[in-house]
Amino acid sequence: MMYYRQALELQYCLEFSEDSAILGGFQVFEDDPRYIEQAQALANMKFTYVVSCQIYGAQKKSSDARDRSCYLNILNLMLTYPSLRVAYIDEREETVKGISQKLYYSVLVKGGEKLDEEIYRIKLPGPPTEIGEGKPENQNHAIIFTRGEALQTIDMNQDNYFEEAYKMRNVLEELLKPRRKGREPSILGLREHIFTGSVSSLAWFMSNQETSFVTIGQRILANPLRVRFHYGHPDIFDRIFHVTRGGISKASKIINLSEDIFAGFNSTLRGGYVTHHEYIQVGKGRDVGMNQISAFEAKVANGNGEQTLSRDAYRLGRRFDFYRMLSFYFTTVGFYFSSMVTVLTVYVFLYGRFYMVMSGLEEEILENATIRQSKALEEALATQSVFQLGLLLVLPMVMEIGLEKGFRTALGDFVIMQLQLASVFFTFQLGTKAHYFGRTILHGGSKYRATGRGFVVFHAKFGDNYTVL
Repeated sequence: MMYYRQALELQYCLEFSEDSAILGGFQVFEDDPRYIEQAQALANMKFTYVVSCQIYGAQKKSSDARDRSCYLNILNLMLTYPSLRVAYIDEREETVKGISQKLYYSVLVKGGEKLDEEIYRIKLPGPPTEIGEGKPENQNHAIIFTRGEALQTIDMNQDNYFEEAYKMRNVLEELLKPRRKGREPSILGLREHIFTGSVSSLAWFMSNQETSFVTIGQRILANPLRVRFHYGHPDIFDRIFHVTRGGISKASKIINLSEDIFAGFNSTLRGGYVTHHEYIQVGKGRDVGMNQISAFEAKVANGNGEQTLSRDAYRLGRRFDFYRMLSFYFTTVGFYFSSMVTVLTVYVFLYGRFYMVMSGLEEEILENATIRQSKALEEALATQSVFQLGLLLVLPMVMEIGLEKGFRTALGDFVIMQLQLASVFFTFQLGTKAHYFGRTILHGGSKYRATGRGFVVFHAKFGDNYTVL
C-alpha cells in the first residue's frame, strides 16, 4: 500500500520539473535534494496509512516469542515507512481516587528514531471490541486518527500494485463529479484482482466466482440497478460524509455481523450515492481450503440472515421504488432466500418421487396412456431442471471470463471446471448457505467465524470437512 506514497512523489517530480530533468531520468531528481524534499512534503500532506492493530499494545508488553516477533515486525515497518501509523487499544491498570481500575485508550503511534513514538492517546469508556463486533469496532476506534476527504478501506489479505497507485488521483476526481440529481458519490467502488486462483482447484473455483461478482456483478448493481452497497474492501469513502453520518461500519453485536454492507445501507438511507469503477483494481487473496471456504460462506450466510431481520433492510425496502426494491431484494437477502428455497425444493422433489414409487403411483402412470401423455405432469417430474438451474448460476462467471480473456478461453475453463467437479463444490456451497441462513432466521445465534485465510497446502479428511462447522 505504500506504493501510493511513491507514486505521489514520482508524479510530483514529473509535473514540477523542467523538460531537461525529465529526459535525464529519475537519477536527476535523486541528485537534487530540493525535488526530494518537496515531493516528500507533498506526499506527507496527501497520504497517510493507518493500520488498526488492536493487539499491538499487548504484543509490545508480552514475553511470548511469537508476540514479540510480531511487535518487532510492525515496528520495523513503521521505521521503514514514515507515512505508516498504527492505531491500537491500550489496556492499563490505574489508580483513580484510591481505587484500582482498568482503563482503555485508543493510541496512535508512528516510527521514531529507533522505537515507536506516541502521537495521540484518547480515553475510551470501555473495551470496544467486547461491546460490539471485533472488526467494525477496530475500524471505529481508528477512524478518528484519519485525515483528509477520502478514506480507502484495505483488508489484511489485500495487495497493491505500483501501476494501480498512479490511477488513485484520477479515481479521487470521481468524488467531485455530480451524478443523478446533482449528487456527488459517497462511496467509490473498486474492483479486485483475486491472485490466489492457482493454489488449488477449490481456490480457482472461488477466484472465478469472486471475480465475476466484483466485476460484472457489481457493475450491474451500480448501473442500472442502483443498488450497489459496500461489500468489503477496497472501496473509497467520502470521509466527511460518513464521519458526520455514523461512520463507515456499524458494530452492534450479532445484528451487524456483516458490518461492511451496513455502511452501504447507511450511506444510501442518508442520501448518498454509490458508484463502481473498474479502471483501477486492488489485489485480494481469497480462502483456498475447504474448511476456510465453508466457514466463510457460513459467516456470510449468518450475516445475511441478520440483515433480513434488521431495520436497515426494512427502511430501504419501504423507501425504494418498486423496481429498485425488487433489485435490492434479489441482490441481497433474496439471493440467500432463493438458495434456501432451491435446497428445500430438491428435498421436496426427491421425497415426492420416492412417495410415488413406494405408493405404486408411478406404475399407474406408466401403464395409463392418458396420464402418460400429460404434458404438465411430464414437466413437473423432469429432473433436468435441477441441472439447468446450476448451469444458469455459472453463466455470469462464463460471461466475465469471456469478456476479459475471450469466449474460447471461457468455454475451455467451463469444461475444465466441470471435469474437476465444480458442480459438486458449488452444490456443497449452496447447501452451506441455505443451512446457515435458515438457522439464523429461525434460531439466531450468529457469530464471527475466523477463517484465518492461511495458505492451505495439505490434504484434509472428509470427516474434518464435514464436521468443521
